[in-house]
Amino acid sequence: MRQKTSIEIFTYWEQLRGSADAPLRNLIQPSAVRHILPELFILELLPNDAPRFRLAGTAICSLMGREIRGESFAALWAGSQIDDPVRIATGVMTHVVPALINATGYSISGRHMAFEMVLMPMRSSGDVCDRLLGCLTPVAHTAWLGSEPLEFLALDRSRLLYDRPARAIEPPSHPEPVGMISHQDGVRFGDVMRRMLNLKVNTRPHTQVDPS
Repeated sequence: MRQKTSIEIFTYWEQLRGSADAPLRNLIQPSAVRHILPELFILELLPNDAPRFRLAGTAICSLMGREIRGESFAALWAGSQIDDPVRIATGVMTHVVPALINATGYSISGRHMAFEMVLMPMRSSGDVCDRLLGCLTPVAHTAWLGSEPLEFLALDRSRLLYDRPARAIEPPSHPEPVGMISHQDGVRFGDVMRRMLNLKVNTRPHTQVDPS
């Protein structure tokens, strides 16, 4: 993990979870991560085990050239790789273990850029982990990013950020989220954020992912 946004949000997630394996989503304070909200997203696990974007920051939507809220997580990835990223995201929630993904984004014209993605599980209640807090950050910033949409992401490699047994969830000790900010379509980004915020993923050549 090398990108500033990745480190900041993972550190915040670690602080909130304490001795638990994942924080309760109502502990997330959007105002505490206001400066990186545009690069954050939330996935929710549907009954058919298909992760879907419940929320996506403005920077991520700009990269893809569209509003991706409500879309399947699979929609971001190259057609030949869809199963692997979806399996990773599902496993993060199912087995409550955070993961790091390194990917390359390709534009329609063939330009490309490396990206870092962190996936962190969140719980709706003490025994239900059906949300995922994530970030997507380019390793560098160039003029074409945001002006020339990405056609897809290609998975390069992935790994667990650690492997720690599950622990009992502590009762919520934080107030409800405050200090909301606006989303690009005029709906307050934080109004949605207030509700937000073991898979053994082996790093393999050729981006193979083998669930434990």
